[in-house]
Amino acid sequence: MAKKVSWTPRALLDRLEILEYWANRNKSKVYSKKLYDFFASNTKLVAKNPELGGPTEFASVRVIVVTDYLIYYNIGDKDIEILTIWDSRRNPQKFKL
Repeated sequence: MAKKVSWTPRALLDRLEILEYWANRNKSKVYSKKLYDFFASNTKLVAKNPELGGPTEFASVRVIVVTDYLIYYNIGDKDIEILTIWDSRRNPQKFKL
C-alpha cells in the first residue's frame, strides 16, 4: 500500500522556483507543466516503493533522480516527506540538506 506524500515548505518553495524559472526562461509554461508531472509521477512511485531511491548519509533519507533534479525524501512510518529538490547542475558545495 502506498504511503502518503507530504512536502516540506522548503521543498514546495524549491519546486515553485524551478517551475517559475523554466516558465520565465522559455516564455511558456509547457516545460514547467511537464516537469511538474515528472515530479508528481516520481513521488507517486516513491510512495508505493519507498526504497526506490538511493541511500544518503542519513539512514531514513533517500534520493531519486528526476531529469536533472535530485529529490530528497524522508521515509516515515506512515508517510514520505519530500525534503528538497536540488538541481544537480548547481555547485554541490552550496547544497545543504
